[in-house]
Amino acid sequence: QVELVESGGGSVQPGGSLRLSCRPSGSFFSVLTMGWHRQAPGKQRELVATITTTRSANYADSVRGRFTISRDLAKNTVTLELNSLKPEDTAVYYCYGRITHMDLKQRDYWGQGTQVTVSS
Repeated sequence: QVELVESGGGSVQPGGSLRLSCRPSGSFFSVLTMGWHRQAPGKQRELVATITTTRSANYADSVRGRFTISRDLAKNTVTLELNSLKPEDTAVYYCYGRITHMDLKQRDYWGQGTQVTVSS
């Protein structure tokens, strides 16, 4: 059984930084696109950033220039560096991964979510 295991998050003051990491656990053939979404209270889940196996990254306009997504292909780990954080970045952040199983079927997975709170 495959799961996405997240780490990082926490509380910081405006202008601060945090790092989120995520990796899949279990048996699988390969990991395709990975990324992060977030959901603030009372709002819909929104895309934050994604990164492909060729390390091509895509960002939401609201975080471009402040957040950086990267991945370690050997460890199947994706990391999100959150800099210049604003109160409006407060949300639960969810790791996302499209994984190919041993039977070559692809399936999307989500992490359990990690809280990021930006407040003075």
